[in-house]
Amino acid sequence: MNQKTQNSRRNFMKTSAIGATAIGVGFVAASEPVMAATIETDFIGLKAGEQMIPVGSFQMPAYVSRPEKAKGSLPIIIVASEIFGVHEYIADVTRRFAKLGYLAIAPEFFTRAGDPNTYGTTAEIQKNIVAKTPDTQVLIDLQAALVWAGKNGGDLKRVGVTGFCWGGRITWLSATLPQVRAGVAWYGRLIGEKTEGNPRHPVDIAAELKAPVLGLYGGADAGISLESVDQMRAALAQAAPKNPAAKASQFEVYPDTPHAFHADYRATYREGPAKDGWEKCLAWFKKLGVA
Repeated sequence: MNQKTQNSRRNFMKTSAIGATAIGVGFVAASEPVMAATIETDFIGLKAGEQMIPVGSFQMPAYVSRPEKAKGSLPIIIVASEIFGVHEYIADVTRRFAKLGYLAIAPEFFTRAGDPNTYGTTAEIQKNIVAKTPDTQVLIDLQAALVWAGKNGGDLKRVGVTGFCWGGRITWLSATLPQVRAGVAWYGRLIGEKTEGNPRHPVDIAAELKAPVLGLYGGADAGISLESVDQMRAALAQAAPKNPAAKASQFEVYPDTPHAFHADYRATYREGPAKDGWEKCLAWFKKLGVA
């Protein structure tokens, strides 16, 4: 990596694209070497940078992107990160949405537990950051981001959530919130051990969905089995007669495709499924009235 990519993702607290230049937020060291395929979305026509969002008396950092010249209220997309937190890839995704007319917000859900960039392996991040970030707090933070969005040019009647890996699981959980209109979960875990911080998983909340979710998964994902996808499909089918959101939820499984296939900065990136998934993501939000 060059010096720019080694910069802490906390750089985004000190820099902003609002002034027409930006250093970027960097990539987390534990997220593997940055690949040549990495997509870089420019800041032309955008306002993008760090924002502090109040959660009670706590100030939560977030990366926020929006069109520079917006007329009327903007549809809102919450972008939930991988375990690496809000680094350059996630910031870039918010800018991709902003280019399409969205107010896109990537909250730093891990900020109370610490900085993922201080750990060199995913196992350390899981133990020291993710395990110390309970679902209840994440959903409170997400709702606080929506409150902030509603006061800062966002249309609370048009809210979508999307997320990757850890954030994909959060996307399913967020679809139980009344403010959310649609979700797109990229390879988020569907089943798992129940803990104090993670008392329920997507398979447990199918009957409580208030927004339809599109699940985008890889058929060769070593960590998320096709059996677990089938379990989630079964849970949705069971809930469907009494729950329109469960009935409307769908899956797209890409054969021979690994985990993190949308992560263009990693070796797991697969251009075909990533681009198709992105198109389906945008179409999903449009179909369900978020766009």
